[in-house]
Amino acid sequence: MDYIILGAIGVLAGLLGGLLGIGGSIIVIPALVFVYGENQHLYQASAMICNFFVGTASAIVHKNADTLVIDTLKWLIPVAAFGIIIGVAISNSSVFARQNSYILARIFGIYLIYAILYNCLRFFNSRGGKNSFAIANISRSIPLAILCGLLTGIPAGLLGIGAGTICIPAQQFFLKMPLKNAISNSAATIAVIALVGACHKNITLSQHSIAITDSLKIAMFVVPGAILGAFLGSQQLHKLSNNIVRGIFILIAALACYKLLTVTPGI
Repeated sequence: MDYIILGAIGVLAGLLGGLLGIGGSIIVIPALVFVYGENQHLYQASAMICNFFVGTASAIVHKNADTLVIDTLKWLIPVAAFGIIIGVAISNSSVFARQNSYILARIFGIYLIYAILYNCLRFFNSRGGKNSFAIANISRSIPLAILCGLLTGIPAGLLGIGAGTICIPAQQFFLKMPLKNAISNSAATIAVIALVGACHKNITLSQHSIAITDSLKIAMFVVPGAILGAFLGSQQLHKLSNNIVRGIFILIAALACYKLLTVTPGI
């Protein structure tokens, strides 16, 4: 039964991660908490592996659709990769050790409140005709691209998330990036930084008395469905309107936020 549940979580994570450019953690971590109870460090390690495959599959689709903005990515990706190492180191600190790992879930939930409010604002502004970002108006500022990379990488490592829910609005706010280009860039960034974060987090699981094989077992059942879902979801991104994409994200984020804010400490 477990492998069916994990497979279903993978498919849903891939679909929404590919569609929204957010990796799969926003689905994987809350879903695992809901089914199995709190074990944040283990779930983060597995979710980062899933993020790598979701991001890679999605980036392939976006490259074929010619929606990647390479001038931004060449700064965004390496800085975010550096940031995720910092974030993982913070997550492994004594502040979040053992039973205190639930604090990471609570932080994740609080962060999602921001993501929901931001996207609600963008949703209603776009309905009023104020969402007019265009590819020609993208800022090519290197310092702002570096800032977006740090804002993406550090929370990704700290919380085990793909961080698309930071990377996308950061690109929109600081670089004036259109939504679908920001989502495409986010997927490509996640593909790289998740690999760095997954290696770092899984190698350091022993600090929390967790075997790396436990993380790999979860990933083994989640990843195949996530890859399939990511290809399908990222293809739909280029067919659906911005508001439909944003509305789906708001709904999923609200459900995940509720679960993470009400999580109880593991034993």
